[in-house]
Amino acid sequence: MECHNAVKVVLLACGSFNPITNVHLRMFELARDHLEDTGQYTVVKGIISPVGDGYKKKGLIEASHRLEMARLASENSDWVTVDSWETLQPEWVETVKVLRHHYDELVAAECNSDDVDTVLCAKKRRIEDQANERLSHHKRGSLRVMMLCGADVLESFAIPNLWKQEDIAEIVGSYGMVCITRDGSDSHKFINKSDTMWKYRRNIHVVNEWVTNDISATHVRRALRRGRSVKYLVPDVVIHYIREHNLYSDESEQKNEDVVLAPLQRYSGAS
Repeated sequence: MECHNAVKVVLLACGSFNPITNVHLRMFELARDHLEDTGQYTVVKGIISPVGDGYKKKGLIEASHRLEMARLASENSDWVTVDSWETLQPEWVETVKVLRHHYDELVAAECNSDDVDTVLCAKKRRIEDQANERLSHHKRGSLRVMMLCGADVLESFAIPNLWKQEDIAEIVGSYGMVCITRDGSDSHKFINKSDTMWKYRRNIHVVNEWVTNDISATHVRRALRRGRSVKYLVPDVVIHYIREHNLYSDESEQKNEDVVLAPLQRYSGAS
């Protein structure tokens, strides 16, 4: 039941989407149901933001293909869209910066609408380039951007040099997360073990997927390389696109094999 004063939420999913699967799309539906069931939130939009080529993950095909497959997969949704901003950046962009970008874009759009109070808009414009004030307002405001992810992403916060600790604190403390659990993961245990996660635990919404589904992009790519069917694992339009462009081969899986992942390069000085 929707609350009259419900906070409007935009769900932002960052990731490789290599390729996008039905599970990626399913996550948005699960997250929306969970948040709106609390009576505190109204989910107004979902955004898929594929990572740029600069991430340098092994087997990561070109962003142009991943972006187009995501667009095809979501074309029948009336609330989930695909955004290209992250893929167009010349270097890998930290997730927290993607969250900031979309929040600022949404605030700007809100300020341009006719039914928004002009005083509030003036305040929002004044704090647009002041990160601390902006994030503080985000926590208090009637519009929020939340990071949508799987349990594997949440647990990756513990991998050394993969995330900056201040970025983690900003993501969970100022924006919030919706984490969809996978079979075999224990997100609550992970949150309990992390001081940062525990501090901001009320901003982390853990959603259990009771219809267990272990589809992953890795499994899909393996099946494609072996000439096996991936029907019902990814949308038919995506399967057609993959076949049309001859994507996912033994050769493509070796891409970036000898390259250090971008965040590990940036945070540890590896090369």
